[in-house]
Amino acid sequence: MASDIQKMSAELAQNPASLVFLELGETLRRRGQLEAAGRVVGAGLEQHPDLVDAHDLYARILVDVGDYGAGERVWVGALERDPRHLGSLKGLGFLYYRNGNLEEALEALETALGVDPTDQGVVRAMQTVRRALDEAEAEAAPEVPASDPVFVGLEGAQQGMLLVDERGLVLGGGLTSRGADVSETVAAYLAGAAQEAERTARILGFGGWEWIVAEGPEGNVYVTPPTDGTLLLIARDRSVPAGRLSLLADKAGAIARSWLEEQL
Repeated sequence: MASDIQKMSAELAQNPASLVFLELGETLRRRGQLEAAGRVVGAGLEQHPDLVDAHDLYARILVDVGDYGAGERVWVGALERDPRHLGSLKGLGFLYYRNGNLEEALEALETALGVDPTDQGVVRAMQTVRRALDEAEAEAAPEVPASDPVFVGLEGAQQGMLLVDERGLVLGGGLTSRGADVSETVAAYLAGAAQEAERTARILGFGGWEWIVAEGPEGNVYVTPPTDGTLLLIARDRSVPAGRLSLLADKAGAIARSWLEEQL
């Protein structure tokens, strides 16, 4: 490791405009040599002031030394250059969560998930933030009698039917896969997928989207927004065709709308 640092330092001394400063700065940061990392990345930013990855790395160094306010400002500036920069979105999500700004944290993480829906770290972070939001709301809300399950009486309501809000919070139903409850994980992805569907439809000039259908070797999935701000997912095995899922979605959507009205 020391020899790698020496090689990168020598390359940077020979060519101050080299992008090797990013790798060198990150290596020094991970080794805990934060002051040296800050100097390297600061000098790199003088050569490449518009390189968003460098701003992101500099913000992480600032956070590591405990200067959270400066780190937040650098990340905000990075996102002004690139609103979909994954590292900066994740960094801000962490800072907002740490400071108790849960709504802002969730918004940053939802945007991050839209950038990379496969990032498991983002999914886990969103679940943590949602749990914190649920706990905060439960503490603030008066106690009310528990309501009946949303889709009570519908076949597969707790194994293959899910109602979530626009933040990806599970409102009703349930989803299992190979015997495991995957409701919260799927809900997190579902929020990001819906955002991408809306964005794509808007770019293409198609107006609002009405449904998404996915067919796989082991089953079919149907997604539709029963109301503004909610999403309904229905999953069934291959024996249930997409057309039948549409009819089931109409029935479940009507039940969901009625249930949501009762909650107001």
